[in-house]
Amino acid sequence: MIAIEVAAVLFLATVIRSAFGFGEALVAVPLLALAIPVEVAAPVAVLASITVALIVVVQDWRSIHIRSAVWLVVPTLFGIPIGLIVLKTVPEAVVKAVLAAVIIVFSVWSLTPRAHFHLENDRLAGFFGFLAGILGGAYGMNGPPLAMYGSLRQWPPANFRATLQGYFLPASLAGMAGYWMAGLWTPVVSRFYLLSLPGMLLGIYLGRLMNRRMHARQFVLYVHAGLIAIGLLLLVQAL
Repeated sequence: MIAIEVAAVLFLATVIRSAFGFGEALVAVPLLALAIPVEVAAPVAVLASITVALIVVVQDWRSIHIRSAVWLVVPTLFGIPIGLIVLKTVPEAVVKAVLAAVIIVFSVWSLTPRAHFHLENDRLAGFFGFLAGILGGAYGMNGPPLAMYGSLRQWPPANFRATLQGYFLPASLAGMAGYWMAGLWTPVVSRFYLLSLPGMLLGIYLGRLMNRRMHARQFVLYVHAGLIAIGLLLLVQAL
């Protein structure tokens, strides 16, 4: 019964990740933690992340903005230690409230008719990658800064999805290496992952179909709606 629940959660999270390129972390870990311990849920979710990223990178490598992905990944490595310090020193409610406010204001502004600002190049990629590293190191939430950056670059849906996976693949591999060194990659983790793999593969396929069928404007609306939902969830958690 527990294995079925885990598989269902990972299927849902995989569809979201495959369709939009981000957002599965706030679905997978909280829901998995209702059925299995967090120390099992977290590495299982990271293995799922690696699976999605690897398949998308192999399938759609031509859609990846390699330069952008590199400029996002490298600063992340420097941001992770800062995130660990934030985790230990700054009250979680404060960080989540500030992050929620920034995400909500950004997405609401981006959806207004007069919001024409966008980034022409990767000069600010390091900033967003560094911020993603901080949030990833502190709370495992790399996605929102990356989604904000992709939105500002005005990437088409296919490029948005593929480039974010080009980021998540090395980042998730590094995270899984950390779990392995900490002794958290256990046989139980592998068992839940392998039992959920067929559903995850189906979820990746369905998410890819959804991504391919969305028009650019429709995709932007969905991305910002997802960011606003994440912001509201963080705000509720901060209260």
